[in-house]
Amino acid sequence: MRDRIDFHVHCFPDALAPRAMEVLSANAAPFGITPHTDGTAGGALAALAGAGIGAAHICSIATNTHQERKVNDFALSLAASDKPLFAAGSVHPDSEAKESELDRLLGSGIRGIKIHPDYVGVTITDPRYDVIFSLCEERHMYVVTHAGFDPVSPRKIHATADGLLSVIRAHPKLTLIAAHMGGPSQLREVREKLTGTGICFDTSLSSSRPDEREELIAIIREHGPDRFLFGTDTPWSDPSEEVRFLMTSGLPDEALEKIFYKNAARLLKLI
Repeated sequence: MRDRIDFHVHCFPDALAPRAMEVLSANAAPFGITPHTDGTAGGALAALAGAGIGAAHICSIATNTHQERKVNDFALSLAASDKPLFAAGSVHPDSEAKESELDRLLGSGIRGIKIHPDYVGVTITDPRYDVIFSLCEERHMYVVTHAGFDPVSPRKIHATADGLLSVIRAHPKLTLIAAHMGGPSQLREVREKLTGTGICFDTSLSSSRPDEREELIAIIREHGPDRFLFGTDTPWSDPSEEVRFLMTSGLPDEALEKIFYKNAARLLKLI
């Protein structure tokens, strides 16, 4: 098998990482979630290498309009480095520069964006996101979205299975990737409503859901390995355990090759 690509990794500029990790760790701790790296790109690559993962796709998030350009500057710097790093940019639903930022990213070789409806407090079916999806659809850019429960918004899910279904129905040409296998806390809805549709999923945090293991694997079999990308959500999971989740799934080698490498490589224009 060729180098695995982790399609769901988070990191921050070295100078900002300590403070960012302090804040995020405080949000996650009440839910038993602890970091496995220091939040830097170097820390992420070291942890991934230890798990036999050769490359990282960094998902940064513009949580407000003021930081949007800086977030994308960071993504561009990662993508231009000599390290095995790829990156997604991000645009905020209230941004007045959505179109120009997407063009800036695409012009520099970045093929997609990451959004996090819970962090910005805007549901995925909001018309402001609809604009973003249309722009990405026109540019053939993929969109990775958080889905399901998140500690930052424990009382409200901003990307439900119904919401994801609504998006792919409205934007059939959009490559929409729902993180965390469609989202913690809504496995039944994901299986009933999204399996067999055009949506894609990443596998991040699957190892943290042992009670749902067999159903998660069943969803991969039912939906098909062509629509799954391997992810860890580093620093918020143990990369070795995320690899183990798939390697012990009983999926055939051909399916594992697609999930670990080929599907991501196609989106990133590596093959």
